[in-house]
Amino acid sequence: MTAPLVDVRGLAKAYPGQPLFAGVDLQIAPGEFVAVVGESGVGKSTFLNCLAGLDTVDAGTVTIAGHEVTRLGDTQQALFRREHLGFVFQAFHVLPHLTVAHNVALPLLLQHRPDDARVAQVLAAVGLDGLGDRLPQTLSGGQLQRVAIARALVHRPALILADEPTGNLDPATATRVMDVLVAQVREEGAACVLVTHSHTAAARADRVHVLTASGLAG
Repeated sequence: MTAPLVDVRGLAKAYPGQPLFAGVDLQIAPGEFVAVVGESGVGKSTFLNCLAGLDTVDAGTVTIAGHEVTRLGDTQQALFRREHLGFVFQAFHVLPHLTVAHNVALPLLLQHRPDDARVAQVLAAVGLDGLGDRLPQTLSGGQLQRVAIARALVHRPALILADEPTGNLDPATATRVMDVLVAQVREEGAACVLVTHSHTAAARADRVHVLTASGLAG
């Protein structure tokens, strides 16, 4: 039996006076698209951060591509994220002094493998072809979200973590972005964990799980 790309066991997280979730188990195979939904405040974004090693956990383990992320030090986690993960943040986190193309190219540059053709390819895929020379402050919120998505996909990560990637998009653009995410999973063999309030976006996933205080259901 092939080992899962993502193996989460007994994951728990709480903040002082604010318990979030506990007992979370999740296994994801390469090429699988999983959506996580749940009530506001249950910790869906925190769950993604725990998977990526961006937040500490109170209990449990996260193993991705054979690496137990929860046991890595800060520097090791950063290097692991750089190579294996693509993260789409709600807040975009684009760098204002860099052009759109340079923002998207950052993961490749950090791996010392620049690829202008790949940057152009993902920009076209998310509907931003011709905007590579623009600065972020000249773009709309929806366009900035698509920059963030292109940046997350450009280095062909093994695992894509997407936090409300269609939240700032009109329905037509949201559909196009979901098409890109699904294609990355299907064609590149990546796995994707999508956190969303959108039933339309969640319906594109292979599986939908509900995050609650006692774990994942569904």
